[in-house]
Amino acid sequence: MHASSREALTHSRERLAERVGTADGQGRLSLADELFSVAHLLEGQVSLRRALADASVRPDDRAGLANRLLSSQLSAAAVDVVETVARQRWSRPLDLVEAVETLATDTALDAAESRGELDTVEDELFRFSRIIDGDDALARVLGDRSASREGKTALLDRLLTGRVSPVTEKLVRNSLTSSHVHNAANAVERISVAASARRGQSVAHVTSAVELTDAQRERLTGILERTYGRTIGLQVQVDPAIVGGLVIRVGDEVVDGSISHRLEAAGRRFAG
Repeated sequence: MHASSREALTHSRERLAERVGTADGQGRLSLADELFSVAHLLEGQVSLRRALADASVRPDDRAGLANRLLSSQLSAAAVDVVETVARQRWSRPLDLVEAVETLATDTALDAAESRGELDTVEDELFRFSRIIDGDDALARVLGDRSASREGKTALLDRLLTGRVSPVTEKLVRNSLTSSHVHNAANAVERISVAASARRGQSVAHVTSAVELTDAQRERLTGILERTYGRTIGLQVQVDPAIVGGLVIRVGDEVVDGSISHRLEAAGRRFAG
């Protein structure tokens, strides 16, 4: 997003926080569902999103349009948030759509926090992102922008219903049926990172050839926290293909200490 859209998102988040107020977990989850439905509507209605983001139209008129279209279908809180979004200045209409989706995600994570499920949701999101990453056929289907939303929804329902928390299910279903998603694993992982950030943590994605013991996890966490100077949460994936050692990713920084990497490097040196 450009600066104007980032500022618009900040104002919209502030209004969302006011509207959520003291709502309980279910209330927040319901609001998230409504906001996701608006994001999907705007994705499919090019003329509508352009009208709501048209800087040549008075902000109150844009908000009035949102009210007329949505007030009979959504709660007062959801309509108020969308009106706030419509009043902002967006760099491009698609930024407005992504902002509504971001607000919906924020609200769903609020619901998880209110329900005491944030740790669970973070872990479920990470694990599902790894499932997608390890299944080429699944990744291809979920990342296909031309695939129907209905077909993706049915597939995700089969994979998730009864296996994850309602918050995780809602987040995954709505994010992966968005038309702008092309890498499903990354999209889900980003939400997992956002959940971790709410707990005041950065995430270290660790790949190990074998399961780490509790003592090994504790020692690695301590090393990373001293290295980065902040609280670190581990997300560990087991991949025997690396043979031994660890591959650690924190943000954009990757430390590849795997045996397979060392063997590959040694082979290149020998061949050279």
